[in-house]
Parts: sequence; C-alpha cells; structure tokens
Amino acid sequence: MDLKSTLQSDLKDAMRHGEETRKSTIRMALSAIKLAEVEKIGALDDVEYMTIIKKEIKSRRDAIADATRANRPELIKQADEEIAVLQVYMPAPLSQEELENLAKTAISEAGATSIRDMRQVMQILLPRLQDRATGDQASQVVRKLLQ
Repeated sequence: MDLKSTLQSDLKDAMRHGEETRKSTIRMALSAIKLAEVEKIGALDDVEYMTIIKKEIKSRRDAIADATRANRPELIKQADEEIAVLQVYMPAPLSQEELENLAKTAISEAGATSIRDMRQVMQILLPRLQDRATGDQASQVVRKLLQ
C-alpha cells in the first residue's frame, strides 16, 4: 500500500473516531498531494509523497516559530499536534549505530583516508540516508571516523 492509500485509510479512521486534529491534518496532506499530482499530471511515487509530508512538517515548524514570536501558545500546541500526526508517515530515523555503519561503508567505497576526502564520502552517503538522518548528523559521524 502506498502512502497516499495509507493516508486515505487513516483519514477514514480519524473520521470514524472523531479525531479532529488528525482528520484535518491528513486532509491538508492529501490536498497537497492532490495539488502536486495535478501539477505533475500524473501519479506520484513514494519519494515524492515523502517530500510533500516533509514540506507539510516544515510549514508547521515555521508556524511554531511565528506563533512563538507572537506569543500564541494555542497555535504552538496545534502545530505540535499536527507535526506528531505527520511524523507517523515519515520513515524511522537511523540509530547512531546504523548511521556509523552506512558511513563506514561510504568511506570504504570512496577510499577515503583523511578529512580531505569528506566531500566524496558525503556524496555517497547522503543519498543513502533517505531522510532518516540529517546532513549534519552524517557529517559529524564521517568527520569522527576520518580523524
């Protein structure tokens, strides 16, 4: 089952159980997906669905920053709840051990021996992270392993 089908199924469940925040958040995500499909003139793949969910989470984080500056705790709470709903659809983050193993593999593939080779290692490593770790986290691990 692809992400869009999962979202549609979860929307039905949220409607049945009267979960207003979950229902409205999933509806907004599905609306963003539908807009992207119309713009592309076709169906999207799971990577594109994940990109849309990431954008939705980012917009909520931006809303939290704005609400914090405006001293609006109710908006902060609502955005936090929406982020929690959307996080369910994102892949689980890599553990430190998994990230180190991926970094070691990338280092050996690049033939890296010093910190000067970090760029080549990162070019191999970043596509493999699949949004399960940030570039900063990967950079720190690679830097530690190359020193």
